[in-house]
Amino acid sequence: MKTQKKRKVERKTDYKKRLGLLKSEKARLIFRKTNRYLLSQYVISEEAKDKIIFGITSKELLKFGWPKEFEGSLKSISASYLTGYLTGKKIKDKKLETPILDLGMIRIIEKSKPFAFIKGLIDSGIKIQCKEEKFPDEDSLKGKNLKEDFSKYFDKVKSKIESK
Repeated sequence: MKTQKKRKVERKTDYKKRLGLLKSEKARLIFRKTNRYLLSQYVISEEAKDKIIFGITSKELLKFGWPKEFEGSLKSISASYLTGYLTGKKIKDKKLETPILDLGMIRIIEKSKPFAFIKGLIDSGIKIQCKEEKFPDEDSLKGKNLKEDFSKYFDKVKSKIESK
């Protein structure tokens, strides 16, 4: 009897999807959610060995003026958008090729965090095709839906990322 790989059983890795991404021989932009933060990594694969060029977590938004009282919201839709925006700026600054987006085993639901991340990438100048109706509305991106209104801080954080 053939045993399945541990990561497949735990629903952490889709090996068929991963093989397709590796065969493309293009850089990947990995987006993952943890219990507290959002993670993005720019990865290139050489002989099926992943090499991380850079990684960003939503915790880095604290350096750009994300208020301490909103530290619990570092995995919100606003944080997802700004993490995508910061990642896109870093890709542009380092003059890296446009990557393939790798969302892993995240459920793809319209107007959710992965689409906010993609919107941030597009707004930073990365060319990724995605239908406009899949993105969260402007109020969600700016954080008006959070317990406390984050929208007054959103533009300040975004402008600090731009000036970086």
